Amino acid sequence: MNYPTSDTPFDHSPLERTFRIAGVAMNNPTVFAPLAGISHLPMRLLAKRAGCALVYSEMISASGLTYGAAKTIRMLASTAEEKPLAVQLFGSDPEKLARAAQIAETSGADIVDINFGCAVKKILKSNSGAALMRDPQHAAKLLQAVRSVIHIPLTIKMRTGWEPSGTQAMALAHMAEATGVDAVAVHPRTAQQAFRGSADWSLIGRIKDSLNIPVIGNGDITCAEDAARMIAETGCDAVMIGRAAIGNPFIFSDTINHLNGRPPGQVTVVARFRVIDDYVNACVDSLGERSACFMLRSKLGWFTKGLPHASRFRNAVRCVESKAQIIELLEAYQAFILSEE
Repeated sequence: MNYPTSDTPFDHSPLERTFRIAGVAMNNPTVFAPLAGISHLPMRLLAKRAGCALVYSEMISASGLTYGAAKTIRMLASTAEEKPLAVQLFGSDPEKLARAAQIAETSGADIVDINFGCAVKKILKSNSGAALMRDPQHAAKLLQAVRSVIHIPLTIKMRTGWEPSGTQAMALAHMAEATGVDAVAVHPRTAQQAFRGSADWSLIGRIKDSLNIPVIGNGDITCAEDAARMIAETGCDAVMIGRAAIGNPFIFSDTINHLNGRPPGQVTVVARFRVIDDYVNACVDSLGERSACFMLRSKLGWFTKGLPHASRFRNAVRCVESKAQIIELLEAYQAFILSEE
């Protein structure tokens, strides 16, 4: 990982590359992917503070929104700081998906995204996610229903399909453009691959060459150099970063610097722990102290990967019950690392 050299967590130097999805303009070509259980508001805020241009919500159930499920509705929580925000929905019923899209728009979403890529069994059983790539006629009905009721940009995120040729992805991309979809994100792995194997970036390039709307590339971006290489090899308009950003929002500032010819720096311990403090505070503000502490018992380990004696810290936070306990442990851990330098 590369980090800024000062105690200020992120470099906000002027940016040179931009991209646009319909009427929503982004000041650089970086996107934080929708990740279930991960891309919640606190993590999205870290991505934005690192310079990420567009953040996506976790995948949200259209049925849950239309039924008014409290837990699902809470997933729409947002702040002005993270805008522009894309809300990703999944579902298989055109009426429910359209109604959920309206709810998302009313809640303040700048973009609505429909998931065509999730291959988790329970999602596939509901004929949602990647299952829709097997049924292009039904997929068209879903997109037409959503497009007809919202006034903000509509995007989709998809995989290669159910076989490696990319034929299903190409067909879906063209149908989406014809239906009024404003951009597509492509993760070029098959549904069966999950996250195994390698992403076939050539498919991103083929889809980009055949469409007039923006194409966002996704898959196997682990560092700033990967992001730049994907843009160079595929011509995609932006890069979507997912797993590599978990606990590491610095990948966005690194990528922006690299694309603009600026070298990355190395983090100071103080800067790194300041970002962890920001995440803790955002979680408590968003979830309440008790719920946040329960969640942070497992998630704080994301941010300490690679630090000395990180396993001891992870063990220590597994029983925290208050924000004060967390801050005390973080301060002690930071002081220990500084004393070892």
